[in-house]
Amino acid sequence: MCIRTEKAVMGSGSSRSSSLKKVCSDHCGGINWLSLSPDGSYLLTASEDGTARLWKTSEQKSCMHFQGHESYITHCHLENDVAYTCSADQTIRKWDVATGCCTVVFRGHTSIVNKLLVTRSCLFSGSYDRTARCWSLDTGRQLQEFRGHWNGVLALDHFYSQDFLPELDSEQNKEFLITGSTDCTVKLWLVPSGRCYQTLRGHKGAILCMALDIPNRALFTGSRDYTVRRWDLTTGEQTKVFQEHQGSVICLELANRHLYSGSADQTVKCWKSESGKCIRTYKAHKHTVSTMKYHNGILFTGSGDSCARAFDTKSGVLKKVFRGHTFVINCLQIHNHILYTVSHDGTLRVWDVQGLFEQEKCCKKSNRDRQCKNSRKSSLSRLCKNRVGCVWEEEQPPSAQSVQVRRESYEREAVELI
Repeated sequence: MCIRTEKAVMGSGSSRSSSLKKVCSDHCGGINWLSLSPDGSYLLTASEDGTARLWKTSEQKSCMHFQGHESYITHCHLENDVAYTCSADQTIRKWDVATGCCTVVFRGHTSIVNKLLVTRSCLFSGSYDRTARCWSLDTGRQLQEFRGHWNGVLALDHFYSQDFLPELDSEQNKEFLITGSTDCTVKLWLVPSGRCYQTLRGHKGAILCMALDIPNRALFTGSRDYTVRRWDLTTGEQTKVFQEHQGSVICLELANRHLYSGSADQTVKCWKSESGKCIRTYKAHKHTVSTMKYHNGILFTGSGDSCARAFDTKSGVLKKVFRGHTFVINCLQIHNHILYTVSHDGTLRVWDVQGLFEQEKCCKKSNRDRQCKNSRKSSLSRLCKNRVGCVWEEEQPPSAQSVQVRRESYEREAVELI
């Protein structure tokens, strides 16, 4: 195991500070994905070297090495006690986090397995064999096959009809899988039967990413046709097309009624999720925006230019640039004011970003103080127009005579009011 501690110069404009805590270069190949356990205790990395590694977030070091796949690992998912990996060897594996042993091998796909989705009851996978499949978490038995796409399945999502309509009873509650494919379509499947419930058509390019908006019963899809589209999941209708990108839409992030889209045109755009209006464009990247994550008012992005960045989502200001990787950043996670980035350069880098959030707090406090000050000024201004009392705002102090005249005038008016 090789863990290097380095100093990294990062910042925007003339602001420079060291925030790189560690560089972990245990893997012998590029890292394709990074997953954080629900309790935040562990990270899981999936690599081109055919192995996965478990890392303790408290110590930022590798504590388990999962070996068994016969080709590179494309994607992974981490729970508190088990880990899942999928590979170009056409299999999925389940690992015991405590022992590092592979407990289940899921076999059935006939091409590269590129995506995993774990729910409370089962595991879903998407593959270049044009299918998605559902598996038993405990036994690895295939429960269902979803066949209907005429090209590879790249994106997965999942919901219950009860998520949209809480009043439904258990018998009416239906389970759905959503698949996005390079055949330019999105399909909704009934999980128990494997039947295609609906096909969403409109994109002219491969579906690369999806974001599910449960409260508004909507699905957002990003495509190689340069657009993001919004779909009503209750009707299957396309309700909005977001058309300002000049390149493929690679990743989507939904937060606080705003949709963020990262693109091959080297920008991230912020949209109002309901109206589809583009309200901000983040332009600092020098290559494709490959990944992003929203956290407490800050948008973290990873790019093909080997840098990660932090933007203030309200102002659009670039707050930090994280330099050090030598190849595309494939995934990032943030936990307890620590940013984790993984790259095709084979390293996991650990960054301290607490200062960013402290700056955010200071900015918010400064804004509140400014608003309070403006509010006091406004109150004083209104007070001047009140005949009962007056605060003088003249450039020159009033003469004693003018004060006396005004006082007598106000006294006469007060008598009349009484």
